[in-house]
Amino acid sequence: MMGRWMRQAWARLAWARQSWARLAIARAARAVALALATLPATLPARAETVSAYDVRVEHAGRDTRLVFILNACVGHQAYVLDQPPRAIVDLPEVRFLIDPGHGDPGGAPHRKRRHATSAQADALSYRFGRLSAGKSRIIVDLPGPADVAVSCANKAGASELTLAITPTDAQGFRVGARAGAERQARESREKEARGDQTAAIAPQPADSEKPLLMLDPGHGGVDSGTIGPDGIEEKNVVLDFAKALAGPLRASGRYRIAFTREDDAFVPLQERVRIAEKAGAALFVSLHADALSRASQEVHGATVYTVSERASDAEAERVAESENKADARAGAQAQEQAGEVNDILFDLTKRETRAYSNIFAKYLSERWKVAATLNKNPRRFAGFVVLKAPDVPSILLELGYLSSARDAADLTSPQWRDKAAAQVAKAIDDYFAERRQAAPGGGPAVAATPQSP
Repeated sequence: MMGRWMRQAWARLAWARQSWARLAIARAARAVALALATLPATLPARAETVSAYDVRVEHAGRDTRLVFILNACVGHQAYVLDQPPRAIVDLPEVRFLIDPGHGDPGGAPHRKRRHATSAQADALSYRFGRLSAGKSRIIVDLPGPADVAVSCANKAGASELTLAITPTDAQGFRVGARAGAERQARESREKEARGDQTAAIAPQPADSEKPLLMLDPGHGGVDSGTIGPDGIEEKNVVLDFAKALAGPLRASGRYRIAFTREDDAFVPLQERVRIAEKAGAALFVSLHADALSRASQEVHGATVYTVSERASDAEAERVAESENKADARAGAQAQEQAGEVNDILFDLTKRETRAYSNIFAKYLSERWKVAATLNKNPRRFAGFVVLKAPDVPSILLELGYLSSARDAADLTSPQWRDKAAAQVAKAIDDYFAERRQAAPGGGPAVAATPQSP
């Protein structure tokens, strides 16, 4: 009797569970149907990166219009910045299928464009590209005070994102530029508060004493750097080299490796320095590729730079000035650099750091010539922002000149890249071997010439 009652109870319980499950499913289905019914008609059926596949410049009275042709409209936020005057348009991530040199007025030799443009297009300088994961940016260099208004409309099977640029008075522009700078500063503070970590560092045991090497591929994202013949972009060349260099360094098992960027993203100059300092880097290697005018196409070979308040020569000053403008080219408001700390201990630390930087520069130039070509004046120094960490030995390696056919062929060759990267890795081994020998003596070895002042 008890057994039959238990079987009936279990049967009723199973029926109740099934009923509740059917009821829950029905309620969920109704909720989904209601949500789908209330979605806006413009929402795409699936999340995809929007593509931009053409751009043109139009003039209408006092207005200049920059029109990007997209396969779908996107949200946008526009503002202006000063010093220099620029219009900034921030977007969700957009895949730009457009020659990156398209917006360079006059087609500078190291930014050779593959498509002819009208005289109107040549009159407007602009850049575009990825900013970071999920974000893109358009930057327009303004000839003077101006407002920017952005709209997006569907036309004849495509979408047009239009930037209307209108001259304005100086006072109104200053007010707008101040608001734009405050906007970027607020976003920077929010990013820092979230603890966003740019550098990727391989996990190591807590007691690991392996030195951390910070590899810094220059430029990135909306900042292409120099652009050589056939659209070779510096940002891609140096990222490929950084990844090739990480190979033998990791294989040695002697180091931890980190990157200031591991993909096509823009990282401001001072943030690169902060990343290295915060991570406790033992060495910072910034990678770049230069370019000169057509008249200087015979100039080729690598150059190793260290930091100094005074440039070693006019060419070093030119390179530093160009590299220090990377933030402005990418639409980032220039940040005030912290003043020098008037402290004896700080000064000694900075001097020691620069001495170590020169030691590594010596080893790097010696090893480099085994596998590749050095510039006729391969050791230079200047005031590079990215090399100014007071306690991290740092060098900037210009791998070669994209304006040189000889160097461009090397820089895009995987075989050359691996061979040259192997020599850089050996120079790093040489440097740390000397540091280990110098450590018991209580100070660095004598810095190699040329010594920056």
